[in-house]
This record gives sequence, C-alpha cells and structure tokens, in this order.
Amino acid sequence: MTALWLPELTSEPTWFPAPQSALSEPDGLLAFGGDLSVTRLRQAYQQGIFPWFSDGDPLLWWSPSIRAVFAPDSLRAGRSLWRDWQKQQYHFSCNQAFADVVMGCAAPRPNQPSTWITKEIQQAYQRLHQAGVAHSLEVWQQDKLVGGLYGIQVGHLFCGESMFNRVPNAAKLALVQLQHYLQSFQLGWIDCQMPNPFLLQCGARPLPRPDYLELLQKLAALPVPDALWQSGPLPAMIKPQ
Repeated sequence: MTALWLPELTSEPTWFPAPQSALSEPDGLLAFGGDLSVTRLRQAYQQGIFPWFSDGDPLLWWSPSIRAVFAPDSLRAGRSLWRDWQKQQYHFSCNQAFADVVMGCAAPRPNQPSTWITKEIQQAYQRLHQAGVAHSLEVWQQDKLVGGLYGIQVGHLFCGESMFNRVPNAAKLALVQLQHYLQSFQLGWIDCQMPNPFLLQCGARPLPRPDYLELLQKLAALPVPDALWQSGPLPAMIKPQ
C-alpha cells in the first residue's frame, strides 16, 4: 500500500490548502483533521471543498478534479416522470423536515449497508441548518415523507449533499423541483459534487476543477434572496419536457 501525505488542518477554521493541491489518487483528497464547525464548513464550501469520510476514519476533506454541475434549465421532467407526479399527487415543501431528510439520506441502501452520513455529520449539518446555511426540499405523499434532498446555499449556487426516495422517482422529482424553484428566484446552478451515471443521465455536465472554481467564485459573491428558503409548502413546478 502506497503511503499518502496529507496536510492536517490547523485550529484556524478558515484555513484550507488550495484545492488545486488535492491528490489525483484518490481523486480530490485534499486534507484531514479539523472539525465540523459552522465556520469551517462554510469556508470549505466557499472554496469548493467538502467533507467525506466513514465511521472510524479521520475527518477527510475533498475537492475532486471533476464536478457534476447542473446549469440553469437543464433539469426537466420527462413525460413519464410528469405523469407519475400527477398520478401519485406528490407535493413539495422546503425546510419543513430537515432532520428527517438527512436521516432518510443516511438510511442503508441496497448493496450499501453503511453510510458516510454519520451521526457526527448529521449533527454538523443540523447546526448549519439552524445557522440558515443548509436547507432541505421534501417530497410528500399526503402526510408521508417519501423523498427529498439537502444541501448548502453558497450565494447563487446550491451545493447538493445527498438525496433519497422511499418511492420510485421521488429523488428525481425533488431535484427537478429544486432547480425550477431556484430559477423562480433567477438562480438555478446546482453542484452535485462527483459525477455518477444517475446525475449524468439527468443532464449534469462534468466540469473540470478550474472551471468549477471560477464558476463558484462568481456565484458565491452574489447575495442569497431573503425569501428563498423560507420554511413552508412549495408550489409544484414540474413541467413535462
């Protein structure tokens, strides 16, 4: 096994190594240590960095060479998804069940019995939520939570963390609804961290790190609209493609 050298974060919560210094193998591994304070996490996302580690591992920080990013108006519901939404009568809200959404994302999945969304991560993002930085979008069927997602708002960029569904298509509906909702405030950029087949199939485009950091710098400087993440039901914005 090849030994890795990583910088250890200092007690100063705003300091991180430059994202460009991240390892190529494993891709994007940047640093270890530090903590999950609100200040450190906010600084991390503003620099294109996020935590990702499993139970028993040190706290690891990442900035991958390729990011999965949705540009505005790139997420649309196909007719089958639109018909499913109409038939099942799903409805949406934001910030009404943040802790429940995070727990849903942390639940075991087929062929994935463990989760990186540990109790420590859950508590950290709950603190971010209480600070008005982390937000959730929920999918309901009557009064039952059947899907959702959560993430961090950085200026005009939504940095998605995870999503889940308890019925088919609920996570994809949440993602489509999220972008349409953001676009109602003249926003719409969504960062989904690392590409995977599901995200690429939905229309995410792979963005090299230099391009992502340039986009982040531009969007992070823009103010978040005051009314964007007010807790409550959302008007459905699912439209057929």
